[in-house]
Amino acid sequence: MPPFSAVVVTHDSAPELGALLDSIDRFLDPRPQVIVVDAASSDATLAVAKGRAELVALDRNPGFGAASNQGAARASEDVIVLLNPDVTLLDSGLGVLANRGRSRPALLAPRLLNPDGSVQRSAHPLPGRAGTLLPALVHPRLMPRSLRLRAEPWRSDTLRAVGWATGACIAARTDLLRELGPFDPGQFLFYEDMDLCLRARAAGVGTELHPDVRLRHAGAHSTGPAFGGEPYDLLATRRREVVRGHLGGRALAIDDLGEALTFTTRAAGRMLLRREASVERSRLAALLKARGGP
Repeated sequence: MPPFSAVVVTHDSAPELGALLDSIDRFLDPRPQVIVVDAASSDATLAVAKGRAELVALDRNPGFGAASNQGAARASEDVIVLLNPDVTLLDSGLGVLANRGRSRPALLAPRLLNPDGSVQRSAHPLPGRAGTLLPALVHPRLMPRSLRLRAEPWRSDTLRAVGWATGACIAARTDLLRELGPFDPGQFLFYEDMDLCLRARAAGVGTELHPDVRLRHAGAHSTGPAFGGEPYDLLATRRREVVRGHLGGRALAIDDLGEALTFTTRAAGRMLLRREASVERSRLAALLKARGGP
């Protein structure tokens, strides 16, 4: 298969980047063009990248989207794969995904696995649609399989169109991504992937889950330490900005309701089972705060 360009944005990502580059060397032949855009790391990330990737060393952190765009501008192959540094390849599937991107006018996402091998919630339905309210009230495990896959498309075992996908790994034609940005450079962090997929949708470009291609994804390797945990307030604010900006006020109202119902019912269920529900309560509080509620 022909090579592709891999764009990796790093920030204090030395161990993760090393593991990613090792897995690329092990599984991909020919080796892709690897472009590492480092957003002012203070650890050994630059040393890890040196000699193993085309390195763009920034003197400040402009945000994930702006840094990704700089990498995409340097791509020399006809397909770009946007990769987080905390992704590792399990086989040669990434090359397969990139090759499919040459003939598909879409954003292609693989199945992402957690470090323990479980499937990650990395593909999502379109936000702000009435159909998203049902799984907020009825746990998807209790639904027929067809409805469950609409609510949780990340569970699909076959190629599936989705509303948006986690940006840890997205493949597409280089010209297509450059037309899209790929990212909005004005947004510093969070929900850039939803924003990208919704902008692509508006341009007639869909997002696809290709579950036969699998990669391991650790998640939050740099944002967790930077924010001292999950920044629920910022996440809630950013999600609302993206949904409103692309889908309008009605969709935002439905999405807010769906999120609120989900957090409330899940917290209640966990409490009935005498399980910890602090995450669900924190996310609900962050949503109410973002809406200007109590």
